[in-house]
Amino acid sequence: MSTEPGIQVLRSVLYMPSSNARALEKAKTIPADAIIFDLEDAVAPDAKQTAREQAVAAVRSGEYGRRVLTIRCNGLDTPWGEDDLLEAATSGATAVVVPKVSGVEHLAQVVAVLDKAGAPADLTVWAMVETPTAVLDVRAIAAVDRVSVLVLGTNDLAKELRAALVPGRAPLLAHLATTLLAAREAGIAVLDGVYNDVKDLEGFEAECVQGAEMGFDGKTLVHPTQVEVANRVWAPSEDEVAHAHRVIGAFDEATAAGKGVVTVDGRMIENLHVDNARRTLAVAEAVAALG
Repeated sequence: MSTEPGIQVLRSVLYMPSSNARALEKAKTIPADAIIFDLEDAVAPDAKQTAREQAVAAVRSGEYGRRVLTIRCNGLDTPWGEDDLLEAATSGATAVVVPKVSGVEHLAQVVAVLDKAGAPADLTVWAMVETPTAVLDVRAIAAVDRVSVLVLGTNDLAKELRAALVPGRAPLLAHLATTLLAAREAGIAVLDGVYNDVKDLEGFEAECVQGAEMGFDGKTLVHPTQVEVANRVWAPSEDEVAHAHRVIGAFDEATAAGKGVVTVDGRMIENLHVDNARRTLAVAEAVAALG
């Protein structure tokens, strides 16, 4: 999923209820970058075992193409959590998604179960940040070895904070930014939370643009209709790619000529702009490789 270290394409990450066999079949044709086979919130208690079996079978099937496949397990404080982790550990999934992470000790318990089950070294943990405790401890959470992605759980976080879910997300912006800072310091990916109104694609796009402008790597989704928008917003546009080429070309020419000042489109260019341009091209290349 990447063309160079640090570049991972996770524009659209779709939750799929693993108790629903038809949904799992449909997911094979949805152009999401990643799928979270959900054993937790989207699954009724009497369907937990079936969901686990179907999620593991889906991951092992080899029928989901280039998509990143993960399994969201129930918490270790539930009757299903440990068995979920034990089964997911050797399923071939890219990662286990751990809900309501409370801190480093919680993750140590998760990793201990994975190790007991013989999980390969490249199975990572996507840690969900959806409580005040997680936000306050997010720097340490992001630094845990197996953690490769932070996932905002904005619905639960808003509930815990008694915050309103409103357009623009002003009540949550500080917490989104804190989580983003922790991910960037640790050098890992971070995913924005879900948008609940699946019929409001205009509002959804506005929130995607906000998330992309903040620096998130992509967005978690609750419906297939949201995939196209997320994929488009988090992919560099033709204009952005063209500008990146101009920046790199102008900088290389100026460096070769021994010039100390470089301008592109009337703006001064420094090393940081060149780094950004190179990342834009790397992301564009990775997106193009997905077909």
